[in-house]
Formats: sequence, structure tokens, C-alpha cells
Amino acid sequence: MSVEEMLEAIKKQLLDHESRISKLESQPKIDKDIGKKKLSIKEFILSKKPKDDIQKTLVIGFYLDKYEGLDCFNRKDLEKGFRSAMEAVPTNVGVDANENIRRGYFAEAKEKKDKLKAWYLTNSGEECVEMELWGEK
Repeated sequence: MSVEEMLEAIKKQLLDHESRISKLESQPKIDKDIGKKKLSIKEFILSKKPKDDIQKTLVIGFYLDKYEGLDCFNRKDLEKGFRSAMEAVPTNVGVDANENIRRGYFAEAKEKKDKLKAWYLTNSGEECVEMELWGEK
């Protein structure tokens, strides 16, 4: 086989490979998460077994942070979380949020959110929910 014939054979193989790659790239991608459903806020609360409204407020704050992607949340966000989970909304969610600040689980955000005081989940709050460390601080 001559050099020109070899180059022509290589060129043909290369074009064949490019064609196959192009077909593969044009196919819809298979999402490995297909079939997995989003964890509802109610499921999450039930899985963490909070004992009181202060702990539920913490768990909802965690959910808003980790599952809803909120950097900070306000009273209305927390109340919406309680309602979405079909949980009784505490009389004053702000008091429960402040108790979580006292325990080191929330911190007050520097800026307000929708003109309301806002909080964010601290590392201690994240650890408490993940490890279900419900001991009093």
C-alpha cells in the first residue's frame, strides 16, 4: 500500500469517527437524576424529627438554605415553609429565629430581605440539623 493510499484510509477513518461523534453529541443527554424526585419540605422535617417550634424553625431554615438555595431568609420565608409543610405556623417565628441565634444556629444577615430582618444558617446550625444534635445549648 502506498503512502497516499494509507493517508486516504486514515482520512476515511477520521471522517467516520467524526460522524459517529457528531451523532452521539446530537442525542439527548440522559440525566442520571431522572426518576429522582425533589425532597419536599414536609419529608425533610419528618426525617429530622424536630421536637419543638424552635427546632422546626431551624430545620426549615436549613431546607431553605440547602434545598431552595436561599442565602438568607426572613420571617415570611420561614412562615411559608411552615405552611408548605402543613405545619402550624408559630405565633412569632421571629422569636424562634432569635432563639436559634442565641443557640448559634442562625445569624442575622447584614442586609434586610424584602425590608424585613433576615437570617442565615451558621455552620453550627448546619451541623446540628445534619447530625440531629437536638441537645440544648
